[in-house]
Parts: sequence; structure tokens; C-alpha cells
Amino acid sequence: MPPTPRPAGNFFRIKGCLFNIFIYKAAGFAIIGIMTEKERIVEIFKSQIKGKKPDVSSSNSRHDGKFGHWLETQFAIHHNATNGADILGFELKNETGSKTTFGDWSANEYVFNNPDYFSVFTGKTKLSRRERFLEIFGKSNEAKNGRYSWAGEPCPKIANFNRFGQRLKVVGNNDIVAEYCHSKDARENKDLIVPEELRKDGLILARWYGNSTPEGKRGKCLKKKLEDKFNDKGWFTCKTDESGAYEKICFGEPMTFDNWINLVKSGVVFFDSGMYQGNARPYSQWRADNGYWNSLITGTFD
Repeated sequence: MPPTPRPAGNFFRIKGCLFNIFIYKAAGFAIIGIMTEKERIVEIFKSQIKGKKPDVSSSNSRHDGKFGHWLETQFAIHHNATNGADILGFELKNETGSKTTFGDWSANEYVFNNPDYFSVFTGKTKLSRRERFLEIFGKSNEAKNGRYSWAGEPCPKIANFNRFGQRLKVVGNNDIVAEYCHSKDARENKDLIVPEELRKDGLILARWYGNSTPEGKRGKCLKKKLEDKFNDKGWFTCKTDESGAYEKICFGEPMTFDNWINLVKSGVVFFDSGMYQGNARPYSQWRADNGYWNSLITGTFD
């Protein structure tokens, strides 16, 4: 068998492609070669991760991202430290459960931050105004002492209205909006819940900028967020065997926003909100089922 390459840690570019010098050492001879970015990532996986089970004993047991953080640490990726791809132009996606996340991307605009409705959302801070939003458009969870959240049943999906009179739709500039229609609100006591100022059809609860950020507005658009992460070299994920040990690494091609927004329109990519009272983080996850992610895999190394 050929000896395992040892990375020398020096990178250089040839026609826009990043390479890593490596050295074979065997039988007293040193042979110098080069690695592409993908080969370097595969080498890290095989030497640092393959065959191991994540050790999360020192992590918060209630933290959903603890396994992903362990994997990022093995690749020397700083958690949430960059707006670009995670490592060498590739985005790492940790596969958990039945669905995988593209990103936690909050809306650029929310109705509770619109001055036109400050008579309803009267708090002095965004968080306090959001609490009132959750009471109106979210759902109470008796198991959490009546805590309201914009998750599960009230979370809007593409095309069809839910029982709370909400849906997602894609509009001009490929913006995604969460729309409320009072006439579609099927809650029996809706007029006791929804203030008169908000009892209308076509009320925009949230807006994500699509192709670009409008002039005079602030915040990154979805095209920028997606393509900064996924449209460089592509993406990869590491898969485990039945025992929970990592056994292989899989790669997919770069993604464009034009393709991604079409997946939103078809419902393949969906909004999975976890916003709830008492937590400042919006939890605005954009996800797809793992079956779709698996269909994107173009190369596997074990």
C-alpha cells in the first residue's frame, strides 16, 4: 500500500484552484506532491474523524447543535465565525434527524418592527414587541406554562394557508414573504386574539429579501447568504454507521440562488421556525429533508 500523505501546510494556487503541498515519506525517500481542496478535506476526515463517535460529554445536553460543533472542531472550523464557506471553499453540513439546514436566516423585516403598527406592538425593544407578535400569530404551549411560539402549526408554509391564516409566497425580487389573511384565519376566537388594526388580508408578517437588498434598506439578501456559503466549491457531509461512528464523507456541487428559490416555490426547501417567547434568537431555519440532500451527492469517500 502507498504511504499516507502528510500535509506540509503550505497552500498555493494554479489557475484559481487552491492546492496543498504534501510529502510522502517511506524507505528513506521523500516524494513531494499536491492536494486539491477536496482531497485535503478527505485526508482530514480519514485521519481525524473516520471510525470515531462524537464525544459531546462536555457539551450542554440540551444543545441541539452539539454534534455539529464536535464535527466542526475536528475540521478546525470556528463555530459561526464566517459568512463564507466553512473550510477551503466547502460548506460543512452535519446530517441529523430527518432534515438538514441550509442556514438560520432571519427575515429582514417583521411586522412588529413596522412603525405603522406600533399602536399594537407597543414595547420599547424589538424583543418586547416580538412577544406581542407571538401572542397574536403564534400558539400557546401548555406543556411550557403557556409559552407562545411561532413554530409547528402556526409556522407558514409555501402556497397554502394554515389554520392561523398564514402562508409563505415568493414575490418580486424573489423576496419570500409570510402573509396573513384574516379571512383565512380558522381560529374560532380570532377576533379576540387579533387586534382590529391587523384584521386584514395580505398583511405581511415577515419579509426576506431575495435577489438583492432594496436601496436604502439594510441587511443581506438570501442570494448573498446562500451563495456565500454554498456557491464556492460546494458542500460536504459526514455520515455515520449504525453504531454512530463516522464511516464516510460525501460531497455535493455548488448551489445557486436561482435553483434554491425554485425549490422554495415547490416546497422542497421549507421554513422551519422555532421562534418562542423568552429567547432573543429568532430560530429561522431553512431546511430540506435528508432524502433531497442525498440526491445531491456527487462523490463519496470511505
